[in-house]
Amino acid sequence: MELKEWTPATLLELSGGYWSTCALHAGVKLNIFTPLASNPLTAAELAGTLTCDARGLTMLLDALTALGLLKKEGRLYAATAFSTKFLNRTSPDYLGHIIMHHHHLVAGWSCLDEAVKTGHPVLERVSHEDVESSRESFLMGMFNLAMMIAPKIVPQIDLGGRRRLLDLGGGPGTYAIHFCRQNPQLDAVICDLPTTRSFAEQTVARFDLSDRIGFVAADFEQEDLPEGFDVAWLSHVLHGIGPDACARVLGKTVATLEHGGMILIQEFILDDKKDAPVFPALFSLNMLLGTPEGQAYSQGELFDMLLKAGATEVRRLPIELPNGAGVIAGVVP
Repeated sequence: MELKEWTPATLLELSGGYWSTCALHAGVKLNIFTPLASNPLTAAELAGTLTCDARGLTMLLDALTALGLLKKEGRLYAATAFSTKFLNRTSPDYLGHIIMHHHHLVAGWSCLDEAVKTGHPVLERVSHEDVESSRESFLMGMFNLAMMIAPKIVPQIDLGGRRRLLDLGGGPGTYAIHFCRQNPQLDAVICDLPTTRSFAEQTVARFDLSDRIGFVAADFEQEDLPEGFDVAWLSHVLHGIGPDACARVLGKTVATLEHGGMILIQEFILDDKKDAPVFPALFSLNMLLGTPEGQAYSQGELFDMLLKAGATEVRRLPIELPNGAGVIAGVVP
């Protein structure tokens, strides 16, 4: 791996990069972009709408303008075409949910040294309201990301002739939706925790697929899986659990598939030396902060897990994805 050329300037830029991050998070949390997507407003007018201090809001608006997320003419602020599309809550392309999920992770990342010293996740004391808000941001944030990535993945995976898909840990069911839209003969079941059901059923209903996509509430680490599937999809499930739990989950998944069934795993995949790419390496730290045993896994580790679970023909599909993500496939003999 080629070493990055560092200078004092780039080092300090990295160190202070959270300033820009926090400005973006504040803008999304305060819902600044939605009203400015409709009409240009002065800081005082927007402060009245959002019940904010005018002086503080002016500073934030100027910072977001400097970042290129707003534009300013005279005393009027307006959303850019980009922020109107991606940061406006009324837009179908809104990415605020995943941004707020990142916001909820900030406190934990500030205690990374503690997690490294102890080897345990950083536990936060949060109210029930904060837990609900965090859960919604996580689930709908996963929906935001999957809505961008699924259209790139699904058309490149041949499910011709397959009838029933298990979307294990499927959250709001975004991939089940895209696989069913791509394959008219396919039905699907989302299997996830009971707290996910309402999000999944609402999302599936938005795409008019409630007659083809069901939901089974289960803790797939501890409970048996539903049966009768010829393809299983596990998207970003394994990184949340340790190697032994991965082995159990993959063993149960392979066992629930019919002979000739296909298992598909999407993960942020490390090189076998585990020191690249950058995003999976950093993501592994995110799992250290938030889970007892989770981590990013290398391609070799994932191949070995699938083979030990009883799959054959294990391979990485030639699909180019951002952030070091990849899809690994295997077949039940």
